Amino acid sequence: MKIIFSYPPLDTTKGYPTLGQNRQFQYFTEPTLIYPVVPATAATMLRAAGHEVIWNDCVAEGIDRQEYFRLIEREKPDLIVFETKTPVVKEHWQLINEIKLLPLTANRLPITAYRSPLTVLLGDHVTALPEESMQNSKVDFVLTGGDYDFLLRDLCQALESGHLSSVNRQPSTVNPPLSTVNRQPSTFFSRQPSTFPPGIWYRENDQIKTTGTFQLNHDLDQAPFIDRELTKWELYAYKNGNYRRTPGTYIMSGRDCWWGKCTFCSWPQLYPKFRVRSVDNVLDEIGNIIEKYPVREIMDDTGTFPRGEWLRNFCRGVIERGFQKKIGFDCNFRFGAATADEYRLMKEAGFRFLLFGLESGNQATLDRLKKNMKIETIIESCRIARKAGLYPHITIMFGYPWESYEEARNTFKLGRWLLRKGYAYTMQATVVVPYPRTPLYQECRDNNWLLTDDWADFDMKSPIMKTPFPKAKLMKLVQKMYSIAFDPLFLFHKVMSIRDWSDIQFFLRAGKKVFGHIRDFR
Repeated sequence: MKIIFSYPPLDTTKGYPTLGQNRQFQYFTEPTLIYPVVPATAATMLRAAGHEVIWNDCVAEGIDRQEYFRLIEREKPDLIVFETKTPVVKEHWQLINEIKLLPLTANRLPITAYRSPLTVLLGDHVTALPEESMQNSKVDFVLTGGDYDFLLRDLCQALESGHLSSVNRQPSTVNPPLSTVNRQPSTFFSRQPSTFPPGIWYRENDQIKTTGTFQLNHDLDQAPFIDRELTKWELYAYKNGNYRRTPGTYIMSGRDCWWGKCTFCSWPQLYPKFRVRSVDNVLDEIGNIIEKYPVREIMDDTGTFPRGEWLRNFCRGVIERGFQKKIGFDCNFRFGAATADEYRLMKEAGFRFLLFGLESGNQATLDRLKKNMKIETIIESCRIARKAGLYPHITIMFGYPWESYEEARNTFKLGRWLLRKGYAYTMQATVVVPYPRTPLYQECRDNNWLLTDDWADFDMKSPIMKTPFPKAKLMKLVQKMYSIAFDPLFLFHKVMSIRDWSDIQFFLRAGKKVFGHIRDFR
């Protein structure tokens, strides 16, 4: 089969979408390109299984709609795969419907018909609402759950094995007349294969069917190391504010967060249970990256990096193999997850940037979000991590419906204090979004807090939940959070942290992004 992994062009003036491998969707004035680890693993799996795979990221490559459709008509793929998220799902529906109107071509599957490419949607939004996409577009398959790399491989195996038939049987002409073509979704399973995995939504005789609830029973060590040339890793190696040194790349040691209870996060729907790769498997992948690619920094994008004995064994393994002399490490972390000794061990192993979810400076809000942490823990974790020589990055959210303006200012004050004190090194501020089927979304439904039902508005450009104070004051708080970059004491800590030319380059890149974020929330 010929398969295109596609991040298609989006018809928007809002900015650059943070679509792939991202838990909180946002448009940025300055591009931030995050390497999509699970889709890249899926592409690698399919190539290893003998399929022809094309990686197509129109956002990263600057490909417009006209060129995109020329690519599809030229390549004539059997299957096009889209990772989607809430704010862009409607655009993806429309795009799929347009693809279904392209001239039909002879397929390479065991189906006696001419047809347009088959299409697949995957990601957190369609996991939450799979039937919605089947009803609102002509998509052929929706894959639910976070192990869609394994699931997609199995789907393609079923397609090649002849488990898919077609009701759209046309004469064997090179270009069948379009007037005779049934443009409605037209695929169905001739039988339900006993080996076909659960978690797939499909069509049978124009009826929407499902193979059941997805399962997370895959051995993550069995996933291949990503073919980064195939997936154009260099597109994502530079325009990313997390990296101090470029080029950088991403890996994932686990799927996804060992806490996994925060009420605002959409990814627990993808990964309702946490699984982790073996230490040796992750170390072997890092060794493979160092050997094959000129990478200087690796970001582990596990929702929360593994802790305890796994963390200690990993750090010792890095030191034993000497990786810390060749490469730096970043990861998502959690307040209270490590001791002072473990932070020092992480520093020795080459860790630099630790991304912490602060979320709010109000204890009542942290409790309501099920963060299971105290304000004191936030402060102490930042302090001892920074003392160990690490660089805490804090993510902050504004716009909770139950927080007054003064309570929102408490969050601003805590974030500003941590940054001015030098306990936190950098930060990111956003407007909180309640993604579908999360506990926060249900709470909004129960309390009539939503300002809109239009998924396109769930993009952090504006609050979509009612707040006790005006929208303008909320957006100003986010802007002011970024303005800390111009605070003399904050700048003093940054100047004192400079060690080499890479630090200066990092600050220049970061400064450009700060101005972009201030424009993002104007």
